[in-house]
Amino acid sequence: METKRCKGCNDSSPVSMKKFRQIEQALQACCKSWGYQEIRTPMLEYLHLFTAAGTLTPGMLRRVYSFLDWDGWSGERVVLKPEGTIPAARYYIENGDGEIARLYYVTNNFIFEETGTKARERWQGGVEFIGAGGAAVDVELISMALEVLGRLGFSRVKLNLSHAGLVRALLANLNVSETEQNNLFNRILDGDIAALEGIRPDNGEMVKIFELILDMKGKSSAFLRNIKAMVPSQYKDIKEALNDLLSSTEMLDELGITYQIDLTSGKGFEYYTGIIFRLALNGQNIGGGGRYDALIPLLGGEKKAAAGFALYMDRLVNVLAVKEENEAESVSIAAVDGSEKLAFKYAEAMRQAGYCTVIKAGSTDNARWKLKIDNRGGISLIDDKIKKEYNTSSIEEAVATVKGENVL
Repeated sequence: METKRCKGCNDSSPVSMKKFRQIEQALQACCKSWGYQEIRTPMLEYLHLFTAAGTLTPGMLRRVYSFLDWDGWSGERVVLKPEGTIPAARYYIENGDGEIARLYYVTNNFIFEETGTKARERWQGGVEFIGAGGAAVDVELISMALEVLGRLGFSRVKLNLSHAGLVRALLANLNVSETEQNNLFNRILDGDIAALEGIRPDNGEMVKIFELILDMKGKSSAFLRNIKAMVPSQYKDIKEALNDLLSSTEMLDELGITYQIDLTSGKGFEYYTGIIFRLALNGQNIGGGGRYDALIPLLGGEKKAAAGFALYMDRLVNVLAVKEENEAESVSIAAVDGSEKLAFKYAEAMRQAGYCTVIKAGSTDNARWKLKIDNRGGISLIDDKIKKEYNTSSIEEAVATVKGENVL
């Protein structure tokens, strides 16, 4: 029988894992410095979390792995979690006590893909701010996402802004049913402007607003102010949504953070209610997030403002350079017959001194320092970098030599 990995699933090599840990550590360092706390949610969640009042789009729900959990023969349907925000929101409802919560996590998600040519298991680093709203929270999350990417050396990240509330306000003024509005909402955020072909407002004034906003692309809050001035006062919902987006862009301008406004760049989940942002590198989405003020109530919690973002760790692994390790931190020990016990003893001494130490099993290795011992305890230490050999009388002297304390 041929042994193969599952389609759509990938093994991670030692090099890939080094890059994964770099990303994880950058996220952890950033979140801790901003006052966020780490959580972990289970891989299995109840399906109703993701169907509650349309928390996920129909297209997403068709792609979840779900099955019956026969606990108590109740037949409750569960899923392999397809994303991280809804489980984090469920965690907050159970444990948050109604307080403001700054949370982060690293988790794997599962999406069914029929061909098996695309990833079915995906890793993300997620950050959630629950319990407060407003532009300051939105800008905090955008700043954090950019900071994590900056820590990883990515300086040419493109930030795209959309606004779910603005799209919904626009669609609410069209002569279409609520079902059709939801369908159009998802298609527009997916970038499918053609979805609106053949649909036009009842009056000429709304036609102009309709076309103006859908074609809206700009790089400053001044651009948004001009758009807002062109919208008649009776369209209060559209103006309110523009004001909300404007508040965030004004803060981003003050912080010197560049962005591109594009309403069709907000591909994501149906529960977004306000600003949506996407992060791209060389044309590929590497993360994004937004405001989801309606989600906590949809899941049975109190009304709470909330926002968050996720970084797509698999994609970042593919474009991240491996951080070089310090050669001086590696030691290998070769033992001749009869000196294996000493090898373990000397290796422990090196590890206690802070050095990665391998008891040599093969003919080659990449360690800078080579320590050879014989069955009488004699020690020979070689610095492979400068091709120099040191004769030391004890392991303590060998450790001091590696540290540079005895090197002449």
